[in-house]
Amino acid sequence: MKTAKKAPETVLGIDKDFMWAPGEGPQTQEEIDDFFNSAAIHELKQLICELGRRSYAKNYNDGNGGNFSVRVAKNVVLCTPTMVSKGFMKPSDMCFVNMNGEKIAGSRRRTSEVLAHLAIMKRQPLAKACCHAHPPHATAFALAGKKPPRNVNPETEIFIGDVGLAPYDTPGTQRLADKIGELGLKHDCIFMVNHGVITWASDIETAFWKMENVEAHCYTSIIAQAIGGFQQFSDEKAKELLPIRDSLGFVEQY
Repeated sequence: MKTAKKAPETVLGIDKDFMWAPGEGPQTQEEIDDFFNSAAIHELKQLICELGRRSYAKNYNDGNGGNFSVRVAKNVVLCTPTMVSKGFMKPSDMCFVNMNGEKIAGSRRRTSEVLAHLAIMKRQPLAKACCHAHPPHATAFALAGKKPPRNVNPETEIFIGDVGLAPYDTPGTQRLADKIGELGLKHDCIFMVNHGVITWASDIETAFWKMENVEAHCYTSIIAQAIGGFQQFSDEKAKELLPIRDSLGFVEQY
């Protein structure tokens, strides 16, 4: 297996990583609470709320579906709560969990599915933010247990590449989390069979951007199939795109 590269600035060309030094972070409960209520974390909470509204407006999240997370220290992850619509979240709804999934700050219960996010973060050093959603066309592929077509869209080859396919297991369990975590080593977009989609990146906006990208690809693929199928390019042409993907620092899949 090839080693991961240094994280890029992001595909948007702006350094939006939440930077933290390995080995550092709040230790006592007082330090954790101060960090949770700090200006920097409040800004990140506001960003997650904005992404939740964008996700809800795009019909990616029904009811209370979907979740977001950002690793903000070695043993601290900011995540969205359970049983709250992503379109109507407030900064005060967020919570901190440690890397074992135990809530350490916040008034609401954390999402049960954060275990899958943590499983990726524990295995893949490039993964500092995760986005889970149920975009209808990509989720249709997941319900069918199928990956979207390859070699039909150069942008998708560059930005998404090969989609991982996680066999069904009960949501919120460590069993499913471990399956997703292993796939996160080689795939930054994973379809959970009979469930939905999870993407990861070095920052939360890029993780959501990947969700938008794969949903658009699945949508247009379904339309193309309905009007006669795909014009695929060769594997050789696909390999010509790898230097672009490589230059962006995305996880290697070949």
